[in-house]
Amino acid sequence: MKYALMMLLAVFSAGAQAAIDVRDFDTPLQETRYRALIDELRCPKCQNTNLAGSDAGLAGDLKDRVYEQVKAGQSDGEIRDYLITRYGDFITYKPPMRASTYVLWFGPFVLLLVAGFIMWRRTRGVVAKSKPLSAQEAEQLQRVLSEERRG
Repeated sequence: MKYALMMLLAVFSAGAQAAIDVRDFDTPLQETRYRALIDELRCPKCQNTNLAGSDAGLAGDLKDRVYEQVKAGQSDGEIRDYLITRYGDFITYKPPMRASTYVLWFGPFVLLLVAGFIMWRRTRGVVAKSKPLSAQEAEQLQRVLSEERRG
């Protein structure tokens, strides 16, 4: 039992150690910039995971590229621009405002407005179409209800 527990701990700790990203930086500012960049950049392979949280091979390559560019003294903007040029606006959680990204910025609001308009029209139509029963319809309803109670 004791050995089985030790084996389980060894397996799980090996996975935890593999996720640690150890890099040598010249200054603490470089490391801070690197960490901030990999936290804000999205992995192109993963659906909604940043580079820091992704174990994909492509994410590892991008972390290496960001590391090299930070060490080379490039600004955060230059690094972002390089990755956006290479992988598109998807790589960033905050795409820039331009004609090609208007759908990303305004699409949800337009869809919400359209859905609200459709709901308003449907509920307005239902209320406008309902009218009181005529005397003949009320009499017929009473007849059906009384037959239902009897039988």
